[in-house]
Amino acid sequence: MKILLLDKNHPLITEQLLEKNFILEEDFMSSYDEVCQKIENYDGVIIRSRIPLDQNFLEKAKNLKFIARVGAGMENIDIPIAEKLGIQLINSPEGNRDSVAEHVVGMLLILMNRLFIASNEVKNGIWLREENRGDELLGKTVGLIGYGNMGKATAKRLSGFGCEVIFHDILPNLSDKFATQVSLEELKEKAEVLSLHIPLTYSTNYLVDAEFISEMKNDFYFVNTARGKNVETKSLVKALKSGKVKGACLDVLEYEKASFENLETENEDLQYLLNSEKAIVTPHIAGWTHQSKEKLAQIIVDKILASYSN
Repeated sequence: MKILLLDKNHPLITEQLLEKNFILEEDFMSSYDEVCQKIENYDGVIIRSRIPLDQNFLEKAKNLKFIARVGAGMENIDIPIAEKLGIQLINSPEGNRDSVAEHVVGMLLILMNRLFIASNEVKNGIWLREENRGDELLGKTVGLIGYGNMGKATAKRLSGFGCEVIFHDILPNLSDKFATQVSLEELKEKAEVLSLHIPLTYSTNYLVDAEFISEMKNDFYFVNTARGKNVETKSLVKALKSGKVKGACLDVLEYEKASFENLETENEDLQYLLNSEKAIVTPHIAGWTHQSKEKLAQIIVDKILASYSN
């Protein structure tokens, strides 16, 4: 099989597939149009987020048997068209679930205990204790939306902090020893911390908007390590200013480029988030540890070999 690799990933992908006699070609620079012109020559493609695999791309990929995305989200692939064309879709959410979960906990601890603020103050000769009194995770009710790989890993960590973890998911009967499944209405009634673990789809675009926030009974901390467009930023900023949202931990932003490599726009809402002590913003790195890079790649290789190894 001839496979095109469109993004740089851990070298084990190349090493292990070559050992199994796959023919590999790396192309990390060609444009969308240039790749479209040659994609019919390949049986498989391995991607991250650089190039969208839309209907035009997929219809030109006349011999494509599989698309493997090194990561979890598949929103840069036209999934209905791929399925219609009989192209197998492979991803690896198992590979970075632990790093995402640790990132969620880390951001919450930093925000709720004012660690970054207090550390900067001391480094600048300011010694404030009462003003930097923290807020404990212990005893908080944490509501997760989405209980797949990321949600389950996050619940496991937070249950160890003495939190009551509840979650809402579109699939039934997912409760386990770490978290209890509830309706979305019950989650909005009880949650004091809200964390998103959902893909970006038509139904989850701007899921957290002004109406959603107003329906939360408690003032709450908000965490998003899912996708930036799951949240309507202007409504989040308004809620931060009013105190309805006590603080926000954002690893993803509505204003990211589709490739996740930078921001595509700047505005007043973004500037507020970047300058506010109520917000922690990181550059889409929740699933981006040294360990997850290797695990993501290994899982992709294992899944490809399970389907296509002779």
